[in-house]
Amino acid sequence: MDKFFKFKYDDLFNPTLRALKNLGGSGAVSEIEEQVISILNLSEAAVNEIHRESTTKLTYRLAWARNYLKRYELLENSARGVWALTEAGQNTTEVDKEKVKKVVVKKDKEERSKKEIKSKDEPELKEKTEELEEFSWQDSLIETMRGIHPDQFERLCQRLLRELGFVNVEVTGRTNDGGIDGKGIIKLGGVLSYHVVFQAKRYQGSVSSSVIRDFRGAMSGRADKGLILTTGSFSREAKKEATRDGATPIDLIDGNEFAERLKELGLGVTVEMVEEVKIKSDWFKNL
Repeated sequence: MDKFFKFKYDDLFNPTLRALKNLGGSGAVSEIEEQVISILNLSEAAVNEIHRESTTKLTYRLAWARNYLKRYELLENSARGVWALTEAGQNTTEVDKEKVKKVVVKKDKEERSKKEIKSKDEPELKEKTEELEEFSWQDSLIETMRGIHPDQFERLCQRLLRELGFVNVEVTGRTNDGGIDGKGIIKLGGVLSYHVVFQAKRYQGSVSSSVIRDFRGAMSGRADKGLILTTGSFSREAKKEATRDGATPIDLIDGNEFAERLKELGLGVTVEMVEEVKIKSDWFKNL
């Protein structure tokens, strides 16, 4: 049951269209979310309410809304994760959500086998975009990371940073160190070096803005940059605090991005390509 976020995925069709129009016709997922938050005047509690693992209800249901609008041919998306209005979308001010669902579900039934099982927790649409499919494997990976010992998680963060190009990465783990779990150096272009301290939070739920402020206080005078890695998510206020004007910026890696990085680097994750064989019946008829 929803405590704070009361909007279903289909309630987000028109706010999504309006968000993209406000953004000039295209935008990243994060930009679309910020626009929808403003359009619906959502409270912090609603924005931060978790759907499962590291994904908020807002993020999850907006993904479904974009998926439906894409199947309705009002949106398109690139491999870089940028969503844009199609020509039809640019000429559409508002949609009837029941009509959208009816058209898309009809199209889906025509394309998909009746053998597919519909999850009771998801809308009727069976076809998913890649971003929706990612939620399932990411959730499993995040759950695995939460199951390891805190020391192991710190070593995982150390390994990840090394794989990302950091050098001299150390896990300090000293008590009363203001939440600093380790440090390292990142070189840009092999010339400029930045000293970075990091905090590893094997966490469930949202990391608050107070955690960001405390960490910034601990790193003051000790590093050029700060980084917080978590298996959870960051509240909207935490994200704002991390990039607040006049304060030392702190980079954030949430559970979903953490999982994506591990996948890209092949750390504890393997990607199997499934071969699909299609029979061209017409070819045989033309022999």
